[in-house]
Amino acid sequence: MDTGQLLLAEYAQIKEEQRARIGFRDNLIYATLGTMAAVVGSTLARSGHLEMLLLLPPLSTILGWTYLVNDEKISAVGRYIREELAPRLKELSREQADVFGWESAHRGDTHRRSRKRFQLAVDLLTFCGAPLAALVVYWLFGPTQWPLLLISLADTAVVIGLAAQVVRYADLGA
Repeated sequence: MDTGQLLLAEYAQIKEEQRARIGFRDNLIYATLGTMAAVVGSTLARSGHLEMLLLLPPLSTILGWTYLVNDEKISAVGRYIREELAPRLKELSREQADVFGWESAHRGDTHRRSRKRFQLAVDLLTFCGAPLAALVVYWLFGPTQWPLLLISLADTAVVIGLAAQVVRYADLGA
């Protein structure tokens, strides 16, 4: 097997990993929405037990962090193809033709920046906004025992930490 074939085999393998991660990442949105529905539904079914809302921040953070890690790996695969594989294959090509053009072309979309900003807003709302709203409801109407208040403050710190990471990895550049 020559170098070009090895590089193409590597491309096929990492694209398969990227596809699998995209499917898993996208399903995390549904898992998060289902988790939110379960926590809110359980809270409403057990009226007077608003402390159950304190489950939402850690569950959303776990799912949000998993989403974020997978999203970053998906981007890393694209970056590796653009910056490593494509130039190496181009060097091997007699025509010096661009290879894997889609990996760069789709990033030049005129609406990419606004789409990425909107995606950032959706990610923040899904993984951070809803848990923070649950905390506000708890603070306004829930029991005020100090252990639960400490848990709610820890939940707040964790959600804010996740929000900072979501913003950090948003890839808003062109």
